[in-house]
This record gives sequence, structure tokens and C-alpha cells, in this order.
Amino acid sequence: MKALTNRIGTRRLLATAIATAASGMAWADGQVTGQLVSDNTGAPLEGAQVRIEQLNLNAVTGRDGRFYLRDVEAGAYVLEINYLGSNVQREQIRVEDDQTLVRNLRLSDGAIETLVIRGQAGSLNKSLNLQRTADNIVSAVSSNAIGQFPDTNVSEALQRLPGLSIERDQGEGRYVRIRGMGPDYNSVTVNGVSLPSPDSGRRAVALDVIPSDLLETLVVSKTVTPDMDANALGGSIDIRSLSAFDREEAFYRVTAEGSYNDLTEETSPKFAVTGSNQFSIGEGKDNFGVALGGSWHERSFGSHNVETGGAWDFDDGAALEEAEQRLYRITRERSGMTLNLDYKPSDNTDLYWRTLYSEFTDSEIRLANVLEFEEATAEGAAGAVEVERELKDREETQEILSTSLGGSTRFDQWTLDYQVALSESSENEPVHIAGAVFASSDAFENVGFASARTPLFDAPESFYAPSAYELDEVEVARSGTEDESESFRLDLTRDGRLGENPVQFKFGVKHMDRTKTDDVTIWVYEDFEDAGVAGDALLLSGYSEGELEYNLGRLGPHIETAPVWSTIAPLTAEDYFEEEDSRIEDFEIQEAVSAAYLMGRIDMGNLRLLGGVRYEDTDFEASGSRLTDGEFSDTNAQNEYDHVLPSLQMRYLLSDKTQVRAAWTNTLVRPIFEQLAPNYIIDEDEAEFGNPVLEPLESSNIDVGIEHYMGYASMVSAYVFYKDVDHFIYQTDLAGQGEYADFDEAVTFANGDTAELRGLELAFTKRFNELPVPFNGFLVAANGTYTDSDATLSYLDDGERAQRDTVLPSQSEWTGNFSLGYEADQFSVRMAANYKSEYLLEVTDPSDERYDVFVDEQVQLDLSARYFITEGIQLVFEAVNLTDEPYYAYVNQPAYNAQYEEYGMTWKLGLNITNF
Repeated sequence: MKALTNRIGTRRLLATAIATAASGMAWADGQVTGQLVSDNTGAPLEGAQVRIEQLNLNAVTGRDGRFYLRDVEAGAYVLEINYLGSNVQREQIRVEDDQTLVRNLRLSDGAIETLVIRGQAGSLNKSLNLQRTADNIVSAVSSNAIGQFPDTNVSEALQRLPGLSIERDQGEGRYVRIRGMGPDYNSVTVNGVSLPSPDSGRRAVALDVIPSDLLETLVVSKTVTPDMDANALGGSIDIRSLSAFDREEAFYRVTAEGSYNDLTEETSPKFAVTGSNQFSIGEGKDNFGVALGGSWHERSFGSHNVETGGAWDFDDGAALEEAEQRLYRITRERSGMTLNLDYKPSDNTDLYWRTLYSEFTDSEIRLANVLEFEEATAEGAAGAVEVERELKDREETQEILSTSLGGSTRFDQWTLDYQVALSESSENEPVHIAGAVFASSDAFENVGFASARTPLFDAPESFYAPSAYELDEVEVARSGTEDESESFRLDLTRDGRLGENPVQFKFGVKHMDRTKTDDVTIWVYEDFEDAGVAGDALLLSGYSEGELEYNLGRLGPHIETAPVWSTIAPLTAEDYFEEEDSRIEDFEIQEAVSAAYLMGRIDMGNLRLLGGVRYEDTDFEASGSRLTDGEFSDTNAQNEYDHVLPSLQMRYLLSDKTQVRAAWTNTLVRPIFEQLAPNYIIDEDEAEFGNPVLEPLESSNIDVGIEHYMGYASMVSAYVFYKDVDHFIYQTDLAGQGEYADFDEAVTFANGDTAELRGLELAFTKRFNELPVPFNGFLVAANGTYTDSDATLSYLDDGERAQRDTVLPSQSEWTGNFSLGYEADQFSVRMAANYKSEYLLEVTDPSDERYDVFVDEQVQLDLSARYFITEGIQLVFEAVNLTDEPYYAYVNQPAYNAQYEEYGMTWKLGLNITNF
């Protein structure tokens, strides 16, 4: 009842504010509209400022170059066009009462030429224009800029931006962190539509699923406005696919590429094609646009790994308890399609249909040795170990579909925006071998290791003999995850004047229904002798062929998949069905979010203020299973909560080239699905369960910064930011308290008190066009971010509640990028370095910081070179991970391995065919 009363009060407050603001505004009828394009290329110019100085009235050109100035009193004015990298252009105009003046503009400065539009500097200049004119704090990267680096997917393209870093999987970028906030704390949208996650227990979107070839622009909002979804503690990433109105004429690009990985000595093909054109329908001219594209990339590679998982005993020195040697053979196939239609039935209505589909298939064979010491053994010593040799062979397919239908209609001083959307993500693993285990009958004596960082094992020859191992267990599994969201939104904008000051008043509503399901089925084949499979039929020698090449010591024989399937094929699957492991992983979660917002903007001289409030109401329902001492029962959970989230953003022009920004925003992130799932396992005095009544993380954010634009593709900026996070979520043990007073273990998730994050973000780019030829082709770009955080964990110590301080997970203290580029008429080259310092990966024991797992610092160096054979044909050479940088995680301190993995270097050679 209290929540309902709060919601009613909030809605009344919004309605009162709308009425009050509307009554104080004065409305005029004259309008100025048009399109800005480059005089030399005819390409629409996005992010330019179009201004009537006498009225302090401003507009920003959209991606199609169009602008709209409302409430212009009748009279003669000077129309001012300001685009970074070009001189300010002015034109005389006359506006009449109740009329719309259409003025199409061509930016005539010679700097906007074909070379810079398609090259490194031109792409960067486009992104800086978007950043400079945005109402909130953003960073952007355009499709041409993505092409200047050897970035295969969306995640890798984003790592070049200030304040952003990525988490890699098998050396490829997968998840994105924004200003030290982990992937689950950031939102991802496609053309403004929220994107669900294909991963079973997470909200984080694996952006390696989406090919970079199908994109037009990536925009990262580091502060959100009230008309944006509030689920963004770190920020919001918007993936914008191409539109036919991004360019004036027909366009196409064809890319063919081959790559070579020196670790696996495998070659891989890639092919992509995109194109767009405009057509005339009815009485309109070029009023219908079609843009489509397709991309396919198959990559064969692998990695060599040795890991302990943090299984060290630090009570008496440092002794190793267990470890794994792993070799991965991987084939990843990434494909995608986009189809976007735009229709302008009149000068005042724009309609669109946006569709993006991506499919990512990951085929993985993992061969491993699992070593468990009978007694923890120190480096340089020797002991007895029990060994298992394992095979995992699975294929995983992730799919993402986003489609939206909407438009914008302008009438007088009002603009109505509308959209309905459907987004689907899924992850499916068909029936596969999740683990075929060959165990040794006896422990091996005198096994030791050298180097606690990358353990290199010394073992007797019998350790590697296939005849020493027998098939002990085969786990077969299949799984499927689906995440679907449906949404609609309406936004109404009114332009006017408050006294002498231009204002914009905006309000709207949005509703989204989201359903996440996870289904796992597991069979475990064991006790083979009871099933009539015995003797030599179980020896590893019947399943192996040849010795594996392994860079981190000696791994032993290869294990073939086909003989394993042949062994279990005659057996009856239902006899080996594991109900407990299957059912306890299943859940269904439904989440409905309804939102309303009120937002206003006012220009007072050189100051722009944007403020408002967003209201979000969340209804949550979940179902799962409870397993109590072998007995199953169904579980259900419900929760409801709402949030009122005010914000205020400011932009002040110190000069034509320098502006100061400040923002106070409030955001939230709902707990991830793995934490919310109402699944319980209770086995006598041990329990493990989710927590469906977790509160969302809430953050109050302050951002202050300055930007100075020095000319074409040149800018320097500095920002400080602070986040005060409530209800930080961590894993804890409730044994010994409440209903778990008699338990030895009760592991679940809980809300912490607070966490704080603060940082400094610096960025610098410079095109040296003022230098004499040939030095005017140099381009330098650098950015660095310092982030510091504090969080508090609670735990029980001898029945008493205790706390310890830590940092937020996935937060590197330092991240940075540096690139040095050069471009001339026919060729360009760019060297790029990406750095992130160590970060906390996992808290394995809240009561003992010695077992915290960290990922070590990483530096990756990439090279890209391009040569124009003809005007439209470009030869491309790229080198990825030139320094062969490994992934290294450690426990306690850098000397003690948690995981070490190396991937090798990758070389690429390709051909781009483009019409400009």
C-alpha cells in the first residue's frame, strides 16, 4: 500500500510539473529546418551546431544532417553553422509568421574532403562533433574509425574510448567496463532498444556476438538523461546500425579477409558486405531508404593454459593443493545481418524499421590434466598426486535479435516520438560431452612443480602413459537460455521560450516486459563395469591418438571424442539422468518495468541546463526449485519496488572552443538473474541458495569536466567523477544466524552497505595538419583513466558479525589507450596500445582477503596498415597482439597462479572495395 501511495504521489507531482511548466511558456510559430551536407562529398554531417545567435536558439544536426529550429519570431537573422574542423559559416535568413523556412546548407570549407571523411582523422572528427554537441557526457566511435583498428566485434571497438576497458575470453574482447564498473552494471541498447543478455545468469551483454562490420556508430553515455533507462551505474552503450540517410547517395562496401594464428597455425576467412540507397516514392524525392548488410567470419584458434583456481594453502607458507593443465582448440563462427528501412512520407514525419540479427557459434574442445596433491606441496618439493585426464567437447550458439518500428512526427512546436520493439537473446548448447574423465587407479609419487606463477610439472613417465588411466565418468549435458523483452515508448517534446530564453519541455512513458528462462539437462554415465563395459574397453589407450603439443610443459596424449560416444551409445540414457543437477539449475524470471519521466532544458546565454526526474516501477516474479535432503519442491517468489531518480546536467561555453560540463544523476542496476533465482539446495547442515528479495544497486553520481576543441580532429578533455553506490551485492555465508543457526554452511547473496568509486578521466587527440608536408599526416590519440573504489563485505567470525574493506570487482585502477597514426593520399598506418592495470576478479572467501583473486595488468599492441590500390579498392594488413600478451590471474599476490593462458599473435590480410 505504501509503494502504491508513493507511485500515485509521484504521478501527481509529474502532472503538476507539466501543467506549471506549460503555463509559463510562450509559443511562436516560425520554424527553420534543413539539411547540412559536405560541399565536396555530399555526405550528411552529424553533430554540427546550427544557431541563430540573436535569439540564442540552437539545434544539432542528426545522423541525416537535418536540423529543426522552432519558435522563431518573424524577422531577419544570421544562421550560424559550427562544425569542428571547419570555419564557422554564416547565412542571412528571413523568417515569416506561421511559416517554415527550409534552408539546405552545404559546408564549403576545404577541410571536409573525401580523404578525411574516410580516413582516421575524419572518423575521429565526426565522433568529436557528436561528443561536443551532446546534452550529456558521451564518447563515440564511428564505423570508419572502427575500421582503422583490427577490431573484430563491438567489444573490441569500444576499448579505444576514454574510460572504457574490456574483459576478454580466449583473447577476444567480450564484455565492456565503463569507468571501473563491471559489465553487469552497464546497459546496452541497439538503436535505442534495450538488449537482453544471451548468458544464462547475467545481465551483461556479450558484445563479441555482434560483428563490427554492421555498425554505423557506437555512442557511450557516461551520464544518463531522464528520457533514458536508468539501469546504468557505469553508463549506457548504444549500438547504431547503418541507415540509408547516413549518406547522400548509393553506398556499398565489400570486405574479404584472411587471418593466421601463429599458436595453432590455423587460417581463417572473413567476408562482409554492406550497402544502402535512397528511392523516390509517390511525390517525394529520395524519401525512402534501404540499408542492408551481412557479415560472416570463421576463426580457428586456441590457447594453452595452466591454472590452480586459487587452490593454495597459505596457512603455512604457500603450498599448492590442485592444478589443471588445459589446451583449447576453438572454432568461432560470427555472422550477422541488418536490414533498416527509412521512410519520410512528408516533411514532418519520419518512419523507420530497424533490424539487427547476430549469431555466434563457439565450438570448443578442451583437453585437460587435473592434478590433486594428497598433501599441499610447495614449489620445488614433491608429493603424491591423483590425476584425471578430461575431455570436453561442446558447441554453443548465442543469438541476438533486435527489431524496432517507430517514427517521429512534428506539428507546430510539438514533436511526437513513438516506438515498439522486440529483442531476443538466446544461448543453446545441444547435447554434448561436458566432461569425459579418465582417472588413474593409483596416485603418482614424486610429482613436483617449478614456478608458482606458471606451474611446470615434473612427473614420471608413467604419468603420461595412456594405459595408466581408465574411463571413470562421462557427463553429457544440454542447456538452453532465452531472454526476451517487449517494449513500447511514447515521447512528447515541446519547444518554446521562457522570457528571452529558449526552452524545451519533454515528457514520456515506457513499458518493458522481460522474461528470462534457463533450462539444463544432465546425464552422468558411471559404474561402467556394472553396465558390461570393462577391461581394455575402458583404457585411455583406446581413446587416444598421438601426443599433444603444449607450450607450458608436457600434457600427454590427445583424447578423441568419437570413441567416447561409441562407449555410451548402447547404454540407456534415462538410467543415468541426474534430476538434482538438472532441475536445480532451471528457473524462470519475469520482470516488468514501467517508467515515466519529465525533463526540461533551458538556454541562458552560454549556459545550458537540463534537468528532470524519472520514475521507474519494477514488478518481479520468479519460479525455481528447492531440493531438501533429496526431496524436490517448487518455489515461487515475488517482489516489487520503485524509484524516483532526479538529475541535473549543465554545459557552459567558456569560448567557441572550450566548454565546461557538470552532472548530478541517479541510476540503478537490478541484481543479476543468478543471484535472484529462487533455487535452494539443502543437504543436512549445508545450504546454497539464491536471494530473490535482493535490492537493486542504487548510485548517486557526480561528474565535472572541461573540454577544449583545438580544431580538426583535435581535442583535450579532463573529467572527475564520483559514484556513491548503495546496496552493493556480494556472496556471503549465513550459517550460524537466524534460521541457519545450526548450519555449517549457508551460502547466498546479500546487499552490502555502501561502495564508493571515484576517478579522473583524461583524453587527448591531435591531427598535426598545421605542420608542413609530409608531417601534417600524423595523428596522436591518447586517453587514461584513474579509478579508485571502496566497498565493504560482511561475514561471521565465531558467530560475530565482522566486516572488511575491499574494492569493486572488475575495477582497474588505471586504464589507457595510445595510438600513433599517419595517413597520406594513398596509405595510412596506425599503431595502438591498450592498457589496464590489475583488478579484483573474485572474492572467494569474504573472511580472508588472502584468497581474493586478481587479474594482472595487461598491455596489448595492435597494428593496422592500409593502402589504396585505386580510389575504391583498399589493401589492408593488420597484426593483433603483437607482444603475445597472456592472460594472468593470481591469488594473494602476483607470484601465485590462479590462471595463466596464452593465445599467440594473429595476422590479417584483406581487401576493401568501397564507393565513396
